[in-house]
Amino acid sequence: MEKIQGAGFSRRTALAAAGTLGALGIGLSAGTPAFAKPGPKPQKPVLGFRPDGGFKVVQFNDTQDDERTDRRTIELMDGVLDAEKPDFVVINGDVINGGCDTELEVKQALNHVVRPMESRKIPWAVTFGNHDEDSAQRTGMTEDRMLAFLQSYEFNLNADSVPGLTGTSNTQLLVQSSRSKDPVFGLWLIDTGRYAPDAINGQDFAGYPDWDWVRMDQVTWYRNLSIATEQKYGKKVPSLMWGHIALHEHRNMWFASIDSRTDADHNRAVAKHKIVGERNEDECPGPFNSGLFNAFLERGDVRGYFVGHDHVNTYVGDYYGVQLGYAPGTGFGAYGLSGAERNRLRGARVFELSEDHPGIYKDTRLVFAKDLGIDLTANDQPIEPLPLTPPQQ
Repeated sequence: MEKIQGAGFSRRTALAAAGTLGALGIGLSAGTPAFAKPGPKPQKPVLGFRPDGGFKVVQFNDTQDDERTDRRTIELMDGVLDAEKPDFVVINGDVINGGCDTELEVKQALNHVVRPMESRKIPWAVTFGNHDEDSAQRTGMTEDRMLAFLQSYEFNLNADSVPGLTGTSNTQLLVQSSRSKDPVFGLWLIDTGRYAPDAINGQDFAGYPDWDWVRMDQVTWYRNLSIATEQKYGKKVPSLMWGHIALHEHRNMWFASIDSRTDADHNRAVAKHKIVGERNEDECPGPFNSGLFNAFLERGDVRGYFVGHDHVNTYVGDYYGVQLGYAPGTGFGAYGLSGAERNRLRGARVFELSEDHPGIYKDTRLVFAKDLGIDLTANDQPIEPLPLTPPQQ
């Protein structure tokens, strides 16, 4: 989450054109990223519920390392995947940090944290965070180029970026029923950006949070694609969404208040919003409320919005019918708690879905490195970069 001084500001366009409903008809087939560019592409896996009616998602967050990834990050990912056997995995932003110096090193850093899924033939995708592009001036590896590299993997399901739409690889994935080819659940990935611009209308952001935020054209993209999906299939498709940076509503939920932030407020919030988990640092949303949560309430299909960015927060609660939650930092090479406890909260979040459950989304829980017997020593344990294999070279 920490901001690197001197890092380039966001390349995102503040006034991108909103998509039209006509364009939204493209790429709505189940398990296929929306807005795919024309032309032949390798066949990608189709997401579907298992014959027993179940479907499991694992969220890793902030793997955030360079080409000498901490070995325990990979050990944690391997352990979670072997124990949980998920049907889909999302690495939710800050996949790498700004420590790479060459294009090859960026590819090696990315390769280390996607190999656990590729080697097990598990479909996966990423969102981009504020740090992924920190080394772009040295390496030339922008988010666009990283996306193209990630899409070269057999089991990656990231959508192409939509021309004119803010963000990289905003994605809707639809999961087929085990009983038909109709989609019964949706998985949304949204790019929450990097940093706020230097100024807007001559006013800088001194005194305000200077992270980025989901822009209005992205909210419109979600809303219109949600409507188009309902029209296409004759029903709302219940869904979960992942983005790297928290909403202002995460903090509002923790205190059940906007202005007051006392222990009494939080105690009231725990009962009201059924909050579980830890909050060890302030939430770090951007300076403006994006309106995304309001769109969730209006559409009524997104059942939960989950983030990372703030590595040592793990909480989840029910905020007016929408779960808002965190996954802890997965990467041992990134900041954690202070002192000897640095790595206590390294982990992942698991989501259980069932076609036989009302609303399909059942529950979510955390798996920690400590549960898997992984070394939590507060040090760095980097590996030597692994070689790339075709076609990723």
